[in-house]
Amino acid sequence: MRTFGAVLQALREHAGLNREEFADLVRFSKHTVASVELGRRMPDLAFVERAEEALGNTGALRKALPKLGRQPGLAAWFRRWAGLEASAIALYTYECRMVPGLLQTEGYARALFAGQLPPLDDEQIEERWSARAERQKLLRERPNTAFSFILEEHLLLRRTGGTDVARALIEHLLEIGELRNIEIQIMPLSRGAHAGLAGPMQLLETPETQWFAYNEGQRGGLFDSDPKEISVLQQRYARMRSQALPFEDSVSLLERMRGDL
Repeated sequence: MRTFGAVLQALREHAGLNREEFADLVRFSKHTVASVELGRRMPDLAFVERAEEALGNTGALRKALPKLGRQPGLAAWFRRWAGLEASAIALYTYECRMVPGLLQTEGYARALFAGQLPPLDDEQIEERWSARAERQKLLRERPNTAFSFILEEHLLLRRTGGTDVARALIEHLLEIGELRNIEIQIMPLSRGAHAGLAGPMQLLETPETQWFAYNEGQRGGLFDSDPKEISVLQQRYARMRSQALPFEDSVSLLERMRGDL
C-alpha cells in the first residue's frame, strides 16, 4: 500500500497537481488522497478509475490495485464494504449486538478482541485496532457525509470491558454526537418491538447516488446491491428512526446512563 501510494503521488506531482486539485478531480477529499498516498488507506475501484483518468490513463494504478493484497486488521469479507465506506456520502448503521466499529473506543474494542475465539495473538489485536482507528477518521475527515447510527440501549447496559470502559464509551458517544454530520439514536428497552428485530444492517449511498447494503454474521458478511432488497432495508431503517429516541432524548439517556455508572 505504501508503494502504491508513492507511485500515485509521483504521478500526481508529474501531472503538476497538488493534493487539493487532484482531490477535486477524483471527487474524494484531500484527506483521503493523503491517506492513500501515505499507504494508510486501501483505495477502492472508483478512486483508481478516477485517478487514472486524471493522470493520463497510464494503466499503472489499475494494474497495481489487484496486487495490494490483504488489508491487515480487516476481515476478507468486509474489505469491499470498507472501500465503499471511505467515499460514501451517507452511511446508516443499526446494531443490536455490539457498538459499531466506527464508534468504538480503544478500551471497548480491545475488550471485544480479548474475548474472541479462536483467541487472537498480540499482533492480530494491534492490527485490528489500528485498522479500526483508521476507519474512524472518516467521521471527522468527511464532514459532508451524513452518518446515522441506531444503537440498542442494552449494548451500553452490558458494560463490556467494565465500568470504566463503559463510562469512557458513553462519553465518547456524547462527544462524537456533537459533530454536525453525525446522528446517534438509542433504541430504548421500552420499545418492545420495532422494524429492526430481524438483525443488524448497514446502508450507504455512493457519490454516484447508488445504494448498497451490508449485513454481517458470525463468520461472514453479505454485500447486497439488489435495489429491491435495499428498498426493504431502507423502509425498515426509516421506520426505526421514528421508533428510536430522537437525538436530543438519546443524548439525555446517555447522560443519565453515564451518571449511573
